[in-house]
Amino acid sequence: MGLFTKDIKSMEDLFLHTLQDVYYAENQIVKALPKMIDKSTNRELAAGLRNHLRETETQVTRLQQVFERLGQEPKGVDCPAIDGLIKEADEVAGEVDDKKVLDAAIIGSAQAVEHYEISRYGTLIAWAEELGHDNVVSLLNANLKEEKAADKKLNMLAEGGVNKRASGRAKRNTRSSSRTKQAAARATSSKRTGKARRRTRAAR
Repeated sequence: MGLFTKDIKSMEDLFLHTLQDVYYAENQIVKALPKMIDKSTNRELAAGLRNHLRETETQVTRLQQVFERLGQEPKGVDCPAIDGLIKEADEVAGEVDDKKVLDAAIIGSAQAVEHYEISRYGTLIAWAEELGHDNVVSLLNANLKEEKAADKKLNMLAEGGVNKRASGRAKRNTRSSSRTKQAAARATSSKRTGKARRRTRAAR
């Protein structure tokens, strides 16, 4: 059942379909994350993904509770969007040889998934409130907060050094810093030598 089929006849149908979409997506992410963790060479990135895997498993449980509160059986529907994002992540990872570039690619792929989830949860929360399903809003909101936090952590990792190492800027910055320190040391040495010469001339 797609979003624009005749099977969706009401806002309630649309809400349930999107909930099933997200339920499917979260279960696919649980399967995909271990591969991303194995391919990560950055320790902080691997640790962050492992932590989010545990969060995602908890999110699946919360979604099951949402279904139960709505009187529905937990069920997923195919989600071409998340399937496409995961497939793209696998393909890109398979084409990258440089491990540092691979870490940057993994973060980019993970953030694409996070952004999809954030948009879906935001929509579900708005629709749940409109339909009067106040008893599920807190569960959906808990998942949304975790997705936003995960995206923020990934962004901090990327900007905190992963992107620089991938681009080679980290090495260039280190060399530049080393040259600057050497130049400063030479300048200091030169000043000291100059002062010593002036003292010698004054003594004569």
